[in-house]
Amino acid sequence: MTAAIIDGKSIAQELREQYSARVARLRAAGVIPALAVVILGDHPASKVYVRNKSLACHQVGMHSSVHELHHTTTQAELIAFLHDLNGNPSVHGILVQLPLPPHINGRAVIEAIDPQKDVDGFHYHNVGALVVGEPAFYPCTPWGVMKLLEHEGVAIEGARAAVVGRSNIVGKPMALMLVNAGATVTVCHSKTRDLGAITRESDIVVAAIGRPRMITREMVKPGAVVIDVGINRLPDGTLAGDVDYENVKEVASRITPVPGGVGPMTIAMLLGNTVASAERIAEARRHAIAG
Repeated sequence: MTAAIIDGKSIAQELREQYSARVARLRAAGVIPALAVVILGDHPASKVYVRNKSLACHQVGMHSSVHELHHTTTQAELIAFLHDLNGNPSVHGILVQLPLPPHINGRAVIEAIDPQKDVDGFHYHNVGALVVGEPAFYPCTPWGVMKLLEHEGVAIEGARAAVVGRSNIVGKPMALMLVNAGATVTVCHSKTRDLGAITRESDIVVAAIGRPRMITREMVKPGAVVIDVGINRLPDGTLAGDVDYENVKEVASRITPVPGGVGPMTIAMLLGNTVASAERIAEARRHAIAG
């Protein structure tokens, strides 16, 4: 068996085309969906991520503004800046690029964002909605994984799933989304004993632990769906996921590559959340006019 490759790049492009159509309808109604990105300091990787997000916005007809603040900006100054963006009716999504400088409390910053504009899905309001299975802005990477599984027709209800990694950004919300979709989920991490015994029993394995090629062929059940969220730069400069791709693809039924798998979906879901925010505001405006 050789796994079918889940092409996240092409699936993300399909979603972008759908978003473009929705953006066109909004613009015709006088609403231009807009994402405001705030970045502190000169972190090179962060600048690349921000540039990619801005480019993606423009490609679907959205407006993107990047606010570069000095790395010495205080927490109070940053929060005040976010409050101004919260009150700006032309801004529909707000994203603070992580990581933040050590003198900034990241949680306090996230909580300062209006949850209705928290298109990253990290605000406690949105996290709580995810826990109880209510609609909200969900974290983009795990939400993108769910869209990949949906696109591929993977049966989640009743499946056994292993999520390897317990971060607040990917692992925990990923587990909750799978639980909400009817899977039986085991969350694994660096302290998990006999990780392979768990992954070998799983129909779906999501690797998000940040260790290159940690998930080996021997750890995967034949026919399992393997989603690799990891992206690790090796000493020779090449990229590798958390899955030993070349060997695991010989036993899995479907697998995501690195790069080109989950990464494009993360930005696609960010766009989708921002468009949804703009649609909500446009709908509220219509009701106000009608009333």
